[in-house]
Parts: sequence; structure tokens; C-alpha cells
Amino acid sequence: MGIVCPYAWDVPGGVQQHVGDLAETLIRMGHEVSVLAPVGDPGHRLPDYLVPAGRPVPVPYNGSVARLSFGPRAAARVRRWIAEGDFDVLHIHEPAAPSVSLLACWAADGPLVATFHTSNPRSRAMSATSTALRSALEKINARVAVSESARRTLVEHVGGDAVLIPNGVSVRRFDQAEPLPGWPGQGGSIGFLGRLDEPRKGLATLLAAFTRMAPHRPGLRLLVAGPGEPDLSGVPDSLRERVVLLGRIDDADKARAYHSADVFCAPNLGGESFGIVLTEAMAAGAAIVASDIPAFAAVLAGGGAGDLFRVGDPDHLAERAGALLDSPGRRADLSEAARKAVRAYDWETVAADIAHVYETVLMGDGRDGERPGGVRVDSGSRAAALLRRGERP
Repeated sequence: MGIVCPYAWDVPGGVQQHVGDLAETLIRMGHEVSVLAPVGDPGHRLPDYLVPAGRPVPVPYNGSVARLSFGPRAAARVRRWIAEGDFDVLHIHEPAAPSVSLLACWAADGPLVATFHTSNPRSRAMSATSTALRSALEKINARVAVSESARRTLVEHVGGDAVLIPNGVSVRRFDQAEPLPGWPGQGGSIGFLGRLDEPRKGLATLLAAFTRMAPHRPGLRLLVAGPGEPDLSGVPDSLRERVVLLGRIDDADKARAYHSADVFCAPNLGGESFGIVLTEAMAAGAAIVASDIPAFAAVLAGGGAGDLFRVGDPDHLAERAGALLDSPGRRADLSEAARKAVRAYDWETVAADIAHVYETVLMGDGRDGERPGGVRVDSGSRAAALLRRGERP
């Protein structure tokens, strides 16, 4: 089967990780998998199943900056990959993204499955007013949404519906790990992982909460991991040394980081349809305090598997995080609840559900009831014209 990822493979992101973990789980299940994605760094180590779709360019997209590949040259690569792949099913992630995902919709004919990750009520990219975009989405046989908020965004902008299958997490990868040297320490520690220069990840809220807590907790430290340069201008000089920046870390150190904090914080401001970082922390058995955005509240069972604070409110975050730091018993209870709740998101379960969608699509393409003959290049004049011009939706 073929899987299409619209975002640059060499730049960390939730969709890229979802696609990679899905591919590896399907391969373990015995499937043959090829993934097509943009790659910006020619020296980046790629898995055997990854086929580069060309160099991406940074584009403002859905409240962030995404690295996407579009245009006639990318379209030619997409067509060649489909023609040579001999896929039974093509699984396209974020098909409305102006990248290789949308190009694959235009270029392919046959059994198509699409997964929608975006949670954005004002998403311009998800608008169905464009004839070009609508013609691509109409070719999809089965739709998957990773969360209720992603499903709602799809329904409001595109119409139709989708089966709800959540993001997965490799529970075994994060379940057991040694803390980083010197952590969590005697004075307590709070952890954060995410892009440090992306405002919607909420680091500014956490830093503001930390500056309120730290003067009253002499040993408290903040462990911050992720790419980008953070703005520490609001942190007093006297507290700067207690904010420890790890930068970008590999998967092994990521697992260790989750085990290095007494309290793990997910202070995101919105735009999250699910929260991969949240489920990773749950798999590690972290005691979590997270903003009460709908996606996080759903994953944390309304607060049963982690405490919630009012989104964007540093005072409330400081209050909730402080209460957890002062209550080892409460942290232990939340850790156990998180480990139980995250089992529903283990990749073995999620990939089996996705494979069932593939099987359903292979029973018939959903339009004429006939059994499809696999994925092939769309030879229609409309698809050829769109791909030739690299027309934007």
C-alpha cells in the first residue's frame, strides 16, 4: 500500500510521526508499505520505506508554518510513484493540504483512504468552495478523522462524515526509561516538549506560570525540550538557570525526558486535533497537567487521566501544577490512570482499525459497488490538466 504525507519528513511534526509509526506497524503486520513525503535535507537519514517527493518550501498553513511540496515537478514525482507502486490502497493524509497529498488525490484513481488531522474551525485550506479541491476530495472512498474536533472540522468545511480512529502511540517505546542524569531532582520539576517558537504550543503560558511558582519553590526546575529558539525575556535573570533547554532530542532521550519530570505540562493554546505529545507522556506514566482544549480534555478523559487548567491562564496553571507537586499520592493516581487510558491508543490497536478500513474499501470502491482493481494513475483530462499546471485550490 502507498501512504502520502504532505509535510517535510525531516522536520518533526505530529502528522509525520503518525505516518511513520503507522507504516512501521503495518510492516510488522506483514503489509508492504511505501511512504511518499517531501524531504528538505538530503543528508537526513530516511527509512527504507520512504520515497522523497522533492524539496519543500515553508508556507503559512492552518495557523502554523508547514513545509510543503507543490507544483508540476512535485506532481510528476507523485504520478511516477503511483505508476510504479502497484498499490492495492492509497492512504492520503491531510488531502486538502496544498502539497503532495492534494496532488496524489488528483493523480490517483482507485481505492483511496484519507485521514484528516486538522482541527481548525476557520481553516481556509479545508474550504470546499474550490472546484479543484472538491474534485480531489470526491475521489476518496473512505475518510478517517483522528479526533472528534478533526471530524467536526471536516464536516463543517467539506461535508460528509468520517470514521473516528485516534492517533496511535507506541506504548512500549515510552513505558520504561531511565530519567536524564540529575532529574527530576529534590526540588521538583516540570517538563515540556514541543516547538519552542510556535506560539500555539503554549510555552509562554508555562514560563509565566513558572515565574509565579519558582520564587516560592527554591529547587523547582523547568525541563524544556524541542526545536526552535524560546523567548525567555519574561523570565527574571535570577530564574533563568532553572530553565533547562535540551533543544531537539531523539526518540530515546524523549522517552527519558518524560520520565524526568514530576509533572508534565501540555499548555497548548488550540489548533490541536489530538495531541501526540500528550499520549506519549501518558504512555510514560507521567502525571499530566494540560490546558482544557477539547482535544486534550477528550484524551485525558475529562480530567480522569490528568489535571486540566484553563487554556492560556498562567495563574490557574501554577495553581494546578503546584497542587500536583505537593501531592505524590495524586501524581501516582494520575500516572496509573494515564497508563490505563493510553492503551486504547496503542499502535497495535489503532493500526488494526485502519487496516479494517482498507479491507472495507477493497470490497468495493463505494461509488459503483464493483471491486476495484488497485490504485492507478488517473488518465482523465481533468486530472492531467490540474497536475500539469500545478493549479492551486
